[in-house]
Amino acid sequence: MGACSSYWSASSSVTLLRHSQAPIFFLRRFGHYSIHVRPPSPVTLPGASARRTRGFSFPPMRATQSQTQPPNTARIMQNESPDNQQQAQASCNGLSGEVGTPTSTVKSTLSKLEEINWDHSFVRELPGDTREGGPVRQVLHACYTKVSPSVEVTNPKLVSWSDSCAELLDLDPSEFDRADFAFLFSGATLLKGSLPYAQCYGGHQFGYWAGQLGDGRAITLGELLNTKGERWELQLKGAGKTPYSRSADGRAVLRSSIREFLCSEAMHFLRIPTTRALCLVTTGNSVVRDMFYDGNPKEEPGAVVCRVAQSFLRIGSFQIHAARTKEDLMIVQTLVDYVIHYHFPHLNRISEADEANSSTSSGKNKYLEWLIEVAERTAVLIAKWQGVGFTHGVLNTDNMSVLGLTIDYGPFGFLDAFDPKYTPNTTDLPGRRYCFANQPDIGLWNLMQLATTLKEANLISEEESEIGLNRYGERFMEEYKQLMSRKLGLKEYNRDLINKLLSNMAFDKVDYTNCFRALGNVKSSSDAVDEDLLKPIKGVLLETSKERKKAWIDWMKLYTQQLRNEGLPDDVRKADMDSVNPKYILRNYLCQMAIDAAEQADFSEVNQLLRVMKNPYSDQPGMEKYARLPPAWAYRPGVCMLSCSS
Repeated sequence: MGACSSYWSASSSVTLLRHSQAPIFFLRRFGHYSIHVRPPSPVTLPGASARRTRGFSFPPMRATQSQTQPPNTARIMQNESPDNQQQAQASCNGLSGEVGTPTSTVKSTLSKLEEINWDHSFVRELPGDTREGGPVRQVLHACYTKVSPSVEVTNPKLVSWSDSCAELLDLDPSEFDRADFAFLFSGATLLKGSLPYAQCYGGHQFGYWAGQLGDGRAITLGELLNTKGERWELQLKGAGKTPYSRSADGRAVLRSSIREFLCSEAMHFLRIPTTRALCLVTTGNSVVRDMFYDGNPKEEPGAVVCRVAQSFLRIGSFQIHAARTKEDLMIVQTLVDYVIHYHFPHLNRISEADEANSSTSSGKNKYLEWLIEVAERTAVLIAKWQGVGFTHGVLNTDNMSVLGLTIDYGPFGFLDAFDPKYTPNTTDLPGRRYCFANQPDIGLWNLMQLATTLKEANLISEEESEIGLNRYGERFMEEYKQLMSRKLGLKEYNRDLINKLLSNMAFDKVDYTNCFRALGNVKSSSDAVDEDLLKPIKGVLLETSKERKKAWIDWMKLYTQQLRNEGLPDDVRKADMDSVNPKYILRNYLCQMAIDAAEQADFSEVNQLLRVMKNPYSDQPGMEKYARLPPAWAYRPGVCMLSCSS
């Protein structure tokens, strides 16, 4: 049976079928649909087969701890320079940020860009490349390479920004009005005190070990500490080549940058863990891309997004070191100790004595506890994706955050017509490895690769690995049951009721978002005739046969009976349902409309979408068009299906 060929199951158990010989076959049943994933067997990482002694602390490479600004290698075209500020200032005029409040009313106690409180722990405490910048190459014994932005910039323009994200950084919103802001956040001019680098990592891509990958076009400027003591990394995506760029040019096009900027913020306001986006800047230069890989490249506008996260570490950040020499394998523990210290500090309370006497029970080995927390965060994240119908199109191990964040918005999509086989990635179409129904299983598969890495580094045992991985399934079901119950306004989880609803939705290709939103209008009274039962969802059923109407009426009778049994007042239930069933999601066709306008230098729709997506659960008068079903043109190539090219 191929991937996604069977969906619905009466079983809610979570079991892992292991075979002693490769290939490994997974059969996962998450509540309502059986997910059959046959990924290639996990690749045995070369040079990482022997068990090593725990306790080795890899000595950090010499790191520059000063805040001295490194040389800027970014190239400004001859017809524009940072000194020519008037034109750049004019480009900011008339642009609206996420919040409509004039910046003059904001308190001036917030920070200027020159006042950022940089820390740079990643560079200071982890082993780095002995070379700075340089050509594409294999980078050994290192977690990063120092590299400065090199993207060509001609008259860069700030086109959109997030005041909400700026608040995380204690950044004064008036800084967006600076004449040099676009130069600073395109990488043409380095921020004072920044210490830019590109991270080294590897990963499994579509189930196959791909070796070294790394930040091929993303350059981290450094880490800042805000007044709450929170650590935030600033990263420019599309800022130029790095040693990890492989055959690419290190740049990004406007269409993919708009999608990443908008979805990063939209996911945040959907209350889903995610990396954030501070701003979107155009470079003024063109980038050549073959969008459909059909031999027809064309020039597209270039852009840079400033991404923000507490850390951009992903599973592949650990895998790469287990795939190499004994010396590199030892970096795994150094890197895990680092991420625990800064991002899971409560795990440091586990004493060295406990580690030395680790048992199969949790709470003894901090590395096992860390794996459990990563598994739980990942489970919660993917359950939340399922709740809003989000599908990550490239869920490789290099695109899975160990902090449980949605990361790397390449091809992605929210479900329109409900189809468990939906994938937003044209590259994924043959096997649909990353289709919507498979995402929970893929989360587990990726975590298995992390567990394998920890075992190779002698940080956890095989039995401890099982404990950590089993917790993923348990936590996923806990979150999923709770979320799906709330989406239907139920106090208790009713697997059969939800199973039948999803089956009906899949059969009739009902819009996922609008259907759940409409169900909030259902009344629990028992005196409604059959035809009236369907009135609340009439707008999403469209043309339905007599037989299908009966199937929906039968389901509605079961649903209203359950509502009556629970006795929650209709208005209270609707309010709760509306708080978890968004009215507005970032549909691909909405992104495309904003992209089409932006490529004609009209960024009004980008900013309008940002404003709408800031309140996805609220009725917004005058914004009803953003909740409509996609038009026919939305299903053309490049809108509902996207490749990895950007």
